[in-house]
Amino acid sequence: MDQIALERLPRHIAIIMDGNGRWAQKRALPRSMGHRAGVEALRKVVKACSKIGIEVLTVYAFSTENWSRPKDEVGVLMTLLTEYLRKELQELHQNNVVIRAIGGIAGLPREAQRELENSMKHTRNNTGLILNLALNYGGRSEIIGAVKTLCSDVLSGKQKIEEIGEAQFSDVLFTKGLPDPDLMIRTSGEMRLSNFLLWQLAYTEIVVIEDLWPDFGEKTLLDAIKTYQKRDRRFGGIHTD
Repeated sequence: MDQIALERLPRHIAIIMDGNGRWAQKRALPRSMGHRAGVEALRKVVKACSKIGIEVLTVYAFSTENWSRPKDEVGVLMTLLTEYLRKELQELHQNNVVIRAIGGIAGLPREAQRELENSMKHTRNNTGLILNLALNYGGRSEIIGAVKTLCSDVLSGKQKIEEIGEAQFSDVLFTKGLPDPDLMIRTSGEMRLSNFLLWQLAYTEIVVIEDLWPDFGEKTLLDAIKTYQKRDRRFGGIHTD
């Protein structure tokens, strides 16, 4: 943890885990092997975040757009999700990690839903790192869902339209109760948000790295945090001396 200011850690880190397929292709391996290597990278990052005291880690595990991938690849991703939850649950629980999920969970295969529900129930009373899995998640659909909820509340008289502000809107998003990300990391050098946390990333510091996700580890994470800590976060204002 050399040069990391522990008193200025980002509370919430979000990660777009990109590059599994390219990692496998570079090694003449099937894409499924890249996804398996990506799961190992996730294990390392969860351990590192837990060790240094990060409050929330949100990872983009499966987007609403990922359903358009080949059926076999989608099947592999769902199988890996189920395996990860099943194999890692006890260690995550012992490390005081809380497992949460955001997105259209009801749209996942039933087996994946069962493992996710079991993992969340098993760890709900823990007090350490919140591992927030974005599954069947899309930022635009989340915002549309929030608008529909607020419209329904207004029509039913539960909410007055003039009282709706940013706080009320945030309270009907999947991330209700969580701080917005301070730092968002995207791997593989791609310069786009890919429909990830579109509302929540309004003032987030973004760090894009060239490493493909399976090559991501504790050192890469700490380097990204060092970059974050060098930033001057003004939230639209200015700093005066």
